[in-house]
Amino acid sequence: MEEIRADFMADQTGRSVLVTGANSGLGFQAAVAFAAKGAAVTLACRNMERGAQALDRLQSATGSTTATLRELDLASLDSIRHFAAGWEGPLDVLVNNAGLMAPPRSTTLDGFEQQLGINHLGHFALSGLLLPALRLAPSARVVVVSSIAHRRGRIDFDDLMSQSRYRRWRAYSQSKIANLYFVMEFARRLDARGEDIVVAAAHPGLANTNLPASMGKDPAALLTSAFMRLAAQPDTVAVRPVLYAATAPDVRGGDFYGPKGLYGQAGEVSIEAPAARVADHLVARRLWEVSEDLTKVHFPDLPPAGD
Repeated sequence: MEEIRADFMADQTGRSVLVTGANSGLGFQAAVAFAAKGAAVTLACRNMERGAQALDRLQSATGSTTATLRELDLASLDSIRHFAAGWEGPLDVLVNNAGLMAPPRSTTLDGFEQQLGINHLGHFALSGLLLPALRLAPSARVVVVSSIAHRRGRIDFDDLMSQSRYRRWRAYSQSKIANLYFVMEFARRLDARGEDIVVAAAHPGLANTNLPASMGKDPAALLTSAFMRLAAQPDTVAVRPVLYAATAPDVRGGDFYGPKGLYGQAGEVSIEAPAARVADHLVARRLWEVSEDLTKVHFPDLPPAGD
């Protein structure tokens, strides 16, 4: 297995780390990097068979005796609640990584358009339910994995679930800018309370993962998948902005990290500015409130900044 170059990562012994979507791609590589540094990593996976295979590969690569596997389906609020209820002890790092990209329209078990439901709402609910565990850690970190596609995204509150018209890439971009609105609003609310939990975002640039598999097998999807395999960075490289956001000492709440190369597709890790519309506090606050209403998850003792 190719070694992940992440010199900025300090020793993680004694820290508890949770990575969603850890059976492949960025999630798996993040889990490997943390395990190699001594963290107790939990691989949160929907498919337990693939998760078990990933855990075996991780243990073989790192020699970890503390990595574990737990079932988590971000398309089900019941699964998310069950997962969070079973968490014990402090949580030092939560990496909200799992997701899908531009699939044919479908809905989650709770009736949400699945890209918004999994990429944003599922991680929103998980973060809120695990906030007590994060508060038990001395300096917890939450990282939400977004995408350069967020720059095309807008939140359509009039048709949030793409019921009137579904355009797969528009729905994907909406879910990815939702990730950033969530990070910014979460960071503001924590800061207003003086809490030391750091919430940051990252994107991998153009990454060679199995994410295009969710697009289906129509000609456009197969062409996109082939392009990604040929042009994208390997996941061992693309994961570095995620690891930086999760571990580097200079990260602050609301920071956004990605590759600094042309169009943010590749290159060394750099802090960057998201699309200008992400700075709209009113949209972020409204999305937070809508997300609470849809998921019925309310972040304990975390009112809006300024309230």
